[in-house]
Amino acid sequence: MKSTRRAFLKASVAVPLILPSTLSIAETAANEKIRIAMIGTGKQAHGLTNGFMSRAHVVAVCDVDTKRREHFLKKVNEFYTRYPDSGKAECKAYVNYEDIIARDDIDAVCVATPDHWHAQIVLDALRSGKDVYCEKPLTHDITEALDIMAAVGQNGRVLQTGSQQRSMREFRVAAELVRNGVIGKVKKVDVSFWGPGIPCDLQEEPMEPGLDWNRWVGPAPMRPYNSILSPRGVHNHYPDWRKYREFGGGGVADWAPHHLDIAHWAMGMDNSGPSEILPPEDQNASFGTRLVYPNGVEVKHKNGNGLEFYGTDGYLHVNRGKINLELGGKTIAKFFSREDGGTLGQKLRLLEKEYLKDAKVRLYKVNDSHIDDFLRSMKTRTKPVANEIIGSRTVIAAHLMNLAYYHRQAMKWDPKKCEFTAGTGNVKWLTGSRRDYKKANA
Repeated sequence: MKSTRRAFLKASVAVPLILPSTLSIAETAANEKIRIAMIGTGKQAHGLTNGFMSRAHVVAVCDVDTKRREHFLKKVNEFYTRYPDSGKAECKAYVNYEDIIARDDIDAVCVATPDHWHAQIVLDALRSGKDVYCEKPLTHDITEALDIMAAVGQNGRVLQTGSQQRSMREFRVAAELVRNGVIGKVKKVDVSFWGPGIPCDLQEEPMEPGLDWNRWVGPAPMRPYNSILSPRGVHNHYPDWRKYREFGGGGVADWAPHHLDIAHWAMGMDNSGPSEILPPEDQNASFGTRLVYPNGVEVKHKNGNGLEFYGTDGYLHVNRGKINLELGGKTIAKFFSREDGGTLGQKLRLLEKEYLKDAKVRLYKVNDSHIDDFLRSMKTRTKPVANEIIGSRTVIAAHLMNLAYYHRQAMKWDPKKCEFTAGTGNVKWLTGSRRDYKKANA
């Protein structure tokens, strides 16, 4: 852990990316598309694959489930057969992601597996010289987040976390309003999403044909197959593996990387984190944990969906497709639905014109999409809007929130050294429960 922290602290210093001699994308012609592999072909991968197919060249898909793997292979090759100007229909399918990592003709990977596999695949890809787009939450525990921050810097790679709210206009405008003091000094922030992870108690079911279950479980504690964890065949829903601590982290791991991420952005805490974590007074509560930041602001977990900023001069609510600014008890601009009149775009333009025209703080602006931002960063070798520092710092705060629910203890935390202080917490909690999958299958 000490060596990991030292490596992270060195890697997190704001310095230009150092490109390894094996870099291929820098030598690629400007009009040649980036070659990318999709690792994980579940529900989330559908939208990601659609986004990457026309913007890059998808040349490989990987999944431990045969039906999903073959479905995506067909999907990709049919797309390029229909639109040959977008690339050749040469996509190949793999069970093991290591076979993709070994290919030197692939520039980047998109990781959309269940959470417990994220870090191992990301680290292997970074060390092989590939850039990475990884779904949120970036990691399954705190140690993995430190490892990834260090590995990106050590290998000179580009990483984008799938916290796409950073690329959405309403969240950038909201964060700029807060950062520029429009609502005055921030007193508290409420972040609303569903509750923490729970232990997995699912009963064994007959195995799904064509599924490598040992591989699906991977670094998580082994348990019998259940279709709630890995649905049978091609499905169109978000599986509930995310509810369970062994594979996900409940709503805290699922949505904190969205809403807590924006809270960090608005408070200027992207390179920091909470200094104190306070569990709810009710020992059985699934909401109410508070994160106290070095600036004194308290961020509280509540039920619902969205963010609320309370300042000395006003109040701001923001969520996807929604915004509401109140100053001095008066509504300045509100859009939750068409019933509020106008459009979200009109309300955002009003806020930018009236309150951000001469703003001193301007945040990273994405004019197209989260995927476009990643591909552009690959070509320019600059950090994208949701880079490894952003994704890791946010997920560390999310894991700390979950630890408060799991252990019902108040904790002191040093966000610079990324370690518990004042005799609180337990270093074992930083890693959690995992098995060495590679050694077990050597």
